[in-house]
Amino acid sequence: MGFFSKMGQAVKDSYNELVYKVTWPTRKELTNSAVVVMIASVIIAIFVFIVDQIFENLMRLIYNFVI
Repeated sequence: MGFFSKMGQAVKDSYNELVYKVTWPTRKELTNSAVVVMIASVIIAIFVFIVDQIFENLMRLIYNFVI
């Protein structure tokens, strides 16, 4: 079996798997997942912002104390 016939078979196998074996999410499932990801992203961003503000104020306090 040559290189190109192996590549052609790999493409056919990939196509068959995507068309016949993969279970694609419904529009509602996809929307729900997207909403969960957005909410989690906002929560993580808020947490990082709060931690950043705490460290900034802590470092400012230390610098003012040392200088």
